[in-house]
Amino acid sequence: MDFRPTEDQELTRRTVREFAEKEIAPRSRAMDQSQEFPRDLMARLGEMGLLGIVFPPEYGGSGLTYPDYAIIIEELARVDAAIGLSVAAHNSLCSNHIFLAGSEEQKQRYLVPLARGEKIGAWSLTEPTAGSDAAGTRTTAIRDGGDYVLNGSKTFATHGSVGDVAVVFAVTDRTKEKHGISAFILERGMPGFRPGRKEDKMGCRASDTAEIIMDNCRVPRSQLLGREGEGFVDALRILDGGRIGIGAMAVGIAQGALEAAADYARKREQFGQAIGQFQAVQWMLADSAVEVEAARLLVMKAATQKQAGHDVNMASAMGKLFASETAVRVADRAVQIHGGYGYVKDYAVERAYRDAKLTTIGEGTSEIQRLVIARQIIGRAKEHTP
Repeated sequence: MDFRPTEDQELTRRTVREFAEKEIAPRSRAMDQSQEFPRDLMARLGEMGLLGIVFPPEYGGSGLTYPDYAIIIEELARVDAAIGLSVAAHNSLCSNHIFLAGSEEQKQRYLVPLARGEKIGAWSLTEPTAGSDAAGTRTTAIRDGGDYVLNGSKTFATHGSVGDVAVVFAVTDRTKEKHGISAFILERGMPGFRPGRKEDKMGCRASDTAEIIMDNCRVPRSQLLGREGEGFVDALRILDGGRIGIGAMAVGIAQGALEAAADYARKREQFGQAIGQFQAVQWMLADSAVEVEAARLLVMKAATQKQAGHDVNMASAMGKLFASETAVRVADRAVQIHGGYGYVKDYAVERAYRDAKLTTIGEGTSEIQRLVIARQIIGRAKEHTP
């Protein structure tokens, strides 16, 4: 098994890293403070092909692989987790759902401009009373002639207030439970469809997160995404791939925090020597380096399996679980190594500390990942029971 990246992957990493360090890093603190969504940066990322990473060129995409996708998200998040989150959500949720379940007409109408970066995508499953228990969706879509009328609200929607295209979920048949939830494509400006409150978040503040509200939003049947009643089933497939993106984002946050901590440990002097000479600091750096590398390998394993067409339900859950919790630990150590300076906004590790926590929550909490993994283990054990 060859763990070395290909020449193309190395080129992709260098290209994205150079852009992130030159164009994103100088603005990161200001964007974090203002919570301003950087449409200009997203447009430039679209021009680079990073808003349609894994989609074929005929749909406006770059035709790259899932390992490429993981590398790109990692490099963006290494400098700015908010940008990494927005690119990941745009690619793996809204756009990917249309790619996997959409009709040819829907792909041409919506996926092509999304993949080119001409439009921003939102994807909204979570509701105020339906988080981890997404099957508890209350938003409804009632048939009325050849149309559906949607009523309800969504929360914690990435790009909820800035998205041009949104995939939303609504109950079409309450009696069928999970198989009674359908997905719909909505567009900015549709009557009865509007953003709600924008969230004031702890971290990843430049990535827009807001409510989505549907008030007698009438849409034609052509806006149904996939088969009626199969929206939730499709969502589970989408999340398996999406967790690779969040795992890669967590690796990027951790890598950036580790590099900042190592650099500070080389320069900061106490008691007549660089603090990197103290064993306590060395052990924190060593533990962080090992955990970051292990997280990267788990995420890349899931990405490689996804690219090969394998079921990644367990692999993506493992990658996201370990990488997200690694990001929290590594960011915590980085702040500790910086001491008081780690607690002020002049140093990037303060932001990494806030950003990292989201990765243990978004696209399935750590607790949900453990449930996914445990069910796979129990299921496999049952298959081998005589």
